[in-house]
This record gives sequence, C-alpha cells and structure tokens, in this order.
Amino acid sequence: MNKEDVLEDFILIGKVLRPHGKKGDLRIKYFNPDPLFILNYSRLFLLDHKRGIFRSFKVKQVLVKKGNLIVTLEGINDRDAAERWSQSSIYVHRNDLPPLEEGEYYYADIIGLKVFSEEGEYVGEVVNIFSTGSNDVYEIKGPEREILLQASNDVIKEINLKERKMIVKIPEEY
Repeated sequence: MNKEDVLEDFILIGKVLRPHGKKGDLRIKYFNPDPLFILNYSRLFLLDHKRGIFRSFKVKQVLVKKGNLIVTLEGINDRDAAERWSQSSIYVHRNDLPPLEEGEYYYADIIGLKVFSEEGEYVGEVVNIFSTGSNDVYEIKGPEREILLQASNDVIKEINLKERKMIVKIPEEY
C-alpha cells in the first residue's frame, strides 16, 4: 500500500485482477490474511483509476479459488462490464471496519505519518508499507534518503495519529 491508495474515510482491501467467466464475476486479489474477511461487508467501493470512477456495489456472492476471491457484485452482469473494472482498487468505508485493539492500526492510518527519531530529528514520511509475513516494513522517504524500518516494538517507539507522527529508534545500519 502506498500514498496513492489512501482515500479519506475509505480503506483499501484489494484489487480487481480480471473478469472470471462470462457472467460478470471478478477475480480479486485481497490484502488480508483471512480470505473470508470480505463476507463482513455488504458493499464494496471500486475505484477505476483510468476512468476516474468511484462507485459502490452490493456484494452478492464470494468464492475462494486458487488464492484469490471470485466476487459477484450487483450491477456487473456480464464479462464486458467486469472487464471495465479490471485493475480497479477495492475499498470499504472506514465505518464498516471492526474496532482495533490498543496498538493496532490500519495501513491507511500509517501512510503519511511524519517520522522522527527518538532524539527529535525529522527522518521523513511513511510512503509505503510492505507485508513480509512476520513484520510489516515501513518505507520512509526523507529529505536526503529513503530507509526501510521494521514495524516492531524495538524500532517503532510511538505512533500518534492525532498529531500524525511516529517516533522511531533508528537502527545502527542507518
């Protein structure tokens, strides 16, 4: 996820890869470890970057197939309609998300945070997040360099969403 994926009040959850079959189903890549998470949402919002269209769709059916989801959305009824939404970003409204535990954050809340060292020196801004399996990695773009920081308690000392800032311990290799 990077800065271009963040929309106010919406959270990116996946991407339309391509049509599936002739009836308008969509093959979707999802950004959640649980493929059935999408069943929690009755509506998905698709953003077609090429056409500049952002539209809400009601979810009719979801199937898991070969590491992707096959999703049927109301109003997309044939392959041609599905093709028009290929490569679109998929969002849910922030109000539809479950509450988080203390110390948990959505990627969209981390992207754009100003990053400072424990000594108060400005390091840069979080511009991207990579999921590696064990820990996420934050890409920080600063005025002089870009660095990658592991999202662990050893490195990330404080996240303050109200002030839109993060305090980090800079590893010795930087």
